[in-house]
Amino acid sequence: MDKKIIVERARDYIAREKDQAFRGEAEKLLEAEDWKELEDRFYRKLEFGTGGLRGIIGGGYNRMNSLVVKSATQGLASYLVKAFPEKAKAGGLSAAVAYDSRHYSDAFARAAAAIFAANGIKTWLFTAMRPTPELSFTIRRLHCDTGIVVTASHNPPQYNGYKAYWNDGSQVIPPHDEGIIREVDAVSEIREMDFDGAVSRGLIVLIDREMDEAFHAMIKSRLFRPELIKARAAEVSIVYTPLHGTGAMHVEKVLGDLGLAVTTVPEQREGNGDFPTVAFPNPEDAAALEMAVNLGKKKKADVVMATDPDADRFGIAVPADPKGPRAGEFVLVTGNQMGVLLADYIFLSLKETGKMPGKPVMVNSIVTTGMQRRVAESYGAECIECLTGFKWIADVMRRCEPSGDLAGKTFVFGTEESYGYLVESEVRDKDGVSAAALTAEMTLYWRSRGKSLLDRLDELYGENGYWQELGVSKYFQGPEGPSIMQGIMDGYRKDPPRALGGIAVTRVRDLKDGADGLPPSDVLQFFLEDGTVVSARPSGTEPKIKFYATCCAEVKGAGGLGEARAEAARKLGAIKKDIRQAIGD
Repeated sequence: MDKKIIVERARDYIAREKDQAFRGEAEKLLEAEDWKELEDRFYRKLEFGTGGLRGIIGGGYNRMNSLVVKSATQGLASYLVKAFPEKAKAGGLSAAVAYDSRHYSDAFARAAAAIFAANGIKTWLFTAMRPTPELSFTIRRLHCDTGIVVTASHNPPQYNGYKAYWNDGSQVIPPHDEGIIREVDAVSEIREMDFDGAVSRGLIVLIDREMDEAFHAMIKSRLFRPELIKARAAEVSIVYTPLHGTGAMHVEKVLGDLGLAVTTVPEQREGNGDFPTVAFPNPEDAAALEMAVNLGKKKKADVVMATDPDADRFGIAVPADPKGPRAGEFVLVTGNQMGVLLADYIFLSLKETGKMPGKPVMVNSIVTTGMQRRVAESYGAECIECLTGFKWIADVMRRCEPSGDLAGKTFVFGTEESYGYLVESEVRDKDGVSAAALTAEMTLYWRSRGKSLLDRLDELYGENGYWQELGVSKYFQGPEGPSIMQGIMDGYRKDPPRALGGIAVTRVRDLKDGADGLPPSDVLQFFLEDGTVVSARPSGTEPKIKFYATCCAEVKGAGGLGEARAEAARKLGAIKKDIRQAIGD
């Protein structure tokens, strides 16, 4: 990029940024003529995408900082006023704001609340860090028109972000996301207001315990067997880690109220934006659970649980078969496997308690294991697929309501492969807190029948075939990253592979313009002749391209499950080799 353009953008940012720390970073880079770093910070504006913002913290238009957060909030506020003009005239618009443990999260949240207030939008702001699912719950509970949570989810510590929500508690989807993006891009003037002045005028209202108590009560009301927990809670030992995030106060409180013994990893209990004990605060990452697993071994825990920094993702590890080759170790349960176990337990419990609705529906993403569909259908339920991202699961939930095109069907469970689960309708985003509570109950239920979660998973494999999944990702940082990823997708579109891993491709589904009732999305799916599905998509929140593969091997004959595992691993290994070759990895 031309140095003159970089200098112009940097000086414009410096003139507009009121935070001295962020402004000073840009000033020092200009003074040092650090053109490489300046180009990275100013070659573009940090994109307000369909899920909001996410980026590295720092000074510059391509960074997360006070000016970028204020501009985004001004754009969201402007769109809200246009979307609900009569309500805006009457001064009835409202928003909810929450934040996690990351650096600057509290400052960004206060800045956003003050921008909303300056635009005449009453804002409910949490006094301390709270999880994403509670923000979604609060929007619905207080009948807000919008909401944001300042978080970068499971990203490394140098990142922060900003998730935008609509009035039903879900992240925004078309047409609202596109309208908000246009307003954000058009912001030339930001309406600002003194934070303390907004509080004194009642335009910002501080909240905490009243929402916490309602949130906890809702989660406990969604359990199926409270009497079983009350009678036998002492039989289950749980180790938990919030990975320095927002989950501890909620998971400890809900499980503690149920009488369950929970030991939280002490080194990871408190919120800390440095995430000092992990490289990535992500329950998908085995290394992130290392301390919890080690504590689980000492405590002889029945299950080790983890939530990510904003407590929307949830992962577990469980003891291996004490008679098997991994005795004494813990086995990480994948997001796909956890979704299978929860789907099975939820449908089983609805059936056993006589509460199965007439037309039950579970929802999962197009890159989630096909095993979940088999499990749902075995209980007479329908499995509806949607695009990746929980906002699309929430969209199906909305369509199941009385005014929707799926009216008459009842949402029961939503899940996606990236450790996201939703077991209640009062929240419209993935919820790691409620997943923790239900997993504790599920663990106790199967224990009361002499089984572990792994035992039940093996039973389900025997009934539905052995399913295994593969994920491959590659990052493309810097100004050239988006074009490289687009080049990969374009290459697949122009010349789709005839085979992957030696298995013939029988169908290609391109969702660029929408297909099979799904909205447009930059996703390609390759359906292989053996039933394996391989999907490719650029990430919506990170500079990387992601590939997913899910395949099934039937469990049969004397070799049974062992042979099925070997067959699935062989197929996926060959597919992985082809993918890595295509992306130059």
